[in-house]
Amino acid sequence: MTPLPTPQQLRYLVALADLGHFGRAAAACAVTQSTLSAGIIALERQLDASILERGPAKRPVFTPLGLELVGRARAALAALSAVAETAAAARDPLTGPLRLGIIPTIGPFLLPRLMPALRKAFPRLRLWLREDLTDRLAEDLQGGRLDLLLLALPAALPDVETLRIAEDPFVAALPQEHRLLDQAQLPLSALGGERLLLLEDGHCLRDQALSACGLPGAGGGETFAATSLHTLVQMVAGGLGVTLLPRLAVAGGVLAGTPVVLRPIETPPGQVMGRTLGLAWRARSPRAPEFRSLAPVIGEAVAAAVARIGATPGAGGGG
Repeated sequence: MTPLPTPQQLRYLVALADLGHFGRAAAACAVTQSTLSAGIIALERQLDASILERGPAKRPVFTPLGLELVGRARAALAALSAVAETAAAARDPLTGPLRLGIIPTIGPFLLPRLMPALRKAFPRLRLWLREDLTDRLAEDLQGGRLDLLLLALPAALPDVETLRIAEDPFVAALPQEHRLLDQAQLPLSALGGERLLLLEDGHCLRDQALSACGLPGAGGGETFAATSLHTLVQMVAGGLGVTLLPRLAVAGGVLAGTPVVLRPIETPPGQVMGRTLGLAWRARSPRAPEFRSLAPVIGEAVAAAVARIGATPGAGGGG
């Protein structure tokens, strides 16, 4: 029988692939660099396989087989973690650490309201947060570095289970003295001739705004890209164009101190022009029942925040 790799050897392998540097990988694994290097060499001998290319390159270069083994090592470590998680979840649900990834168009605007609600509902839960774009959070979820994501749906996430939590409608954001401000509500067609300001590529909100306006992925003409919603609002305030903002961001103060004016967007009865917020976790995670029990608390926090700006938001901070 072929001797099986140890979990520690697999951790060395994954850390080296993630960090691309022997010293940083060793520090992440709390061992010396020589210990990590020896562990990788021992794994190669044990498997009778070349995992790394040997040459002058200072950074580790994985062979094709080595890259495949990294993927399998991730899956094996996730399965081992699931064994411990299953026991912990059965023993005492929603206690101890939970690593939550959240996208930047949600985190700053929801967390000040959500964190107190979670502490009250689950006082023994220790929540660790990471804010990043959806693609990178998805990588961390699959790699076992995160347990749960709070993001906008739909999202192209392989081998995950998702749960819809709440709707977050869009409102139009206009500069002061804009020609459309005489209308209490804006038909979507009214925005057709305007310069639409967007977030840069990688933000899911960019694609959702384009979809809401019926524009192609490239933006349908000249556009300007911002790195954050706060920057986007400043661009609108400067008269560069108009944009769509989630009500959650408006309720969270994204307009504070700006002269930007909001107008609701006319939508057909029964339809919501906006985004859907939801949770995502690894398929077959033993903690899935725990994650589902978080949904009502998060949904209530979203609903309470969105309701703050009312049905017809106005100027200067959302009304």
